[in-house]
Amino acid sequence: MAGKDKITVTDKYKKDFVSTEAKTLVRKACRAALKYEKFEKPAQIDVTFVDDIKIREINREFRDIDKATDVLSFPLGENGIYDVNPENGACMLGDVVISVDRARAQADLYGHGIEREIAFLTVHSVLHLLGYDHVGGESERKIMRKKEEEILESMGLSVDR
Repeated sequence: MAGKDKITVTDKYKKDFVSTEAKTLVRKACRAALKYEKFEKPAQIDVTFVDDIKIREINREFRDIDKATDVLSFPLGENGIYDVNPENGACMLGDVVISVDRARAQADLYGHGIEREIAFLTVHSVLHLLGYDHVGGESERKIMRKKEEEILESMGLSVDR
């Protein structure tokens, strides 16, 4: 599975954040979430790093919320049905946009490293791309949180949130 996935990581943050290690971590987090969810088809996910100004613009444009947020997910599928990219045969799951500014602030707030926060935000978003949501109530939030914790633990990352 992992060899057929197409996970792109783009740096629009432009402050020397997106190292090879950060890109590798994002790909590892995407694949860990897909494996946990038993998504066995090749997957295509696009992840973009931005700053608070850009994520606020995107949030305002697509969600009518005029404030910065930590991460935005844009699923391309519905009810487990995804278009397939004819060039690579991968199911196009969607896009993830992560604010590095917000991730740094949250890492400080929760007392862990930026890498762990980026992994958490990536896993959280991949679950959204796969159809999970947490706005429907406390039970949905708990389901997502349990999955996030188990995925991060499978990656060897501590869960402290």
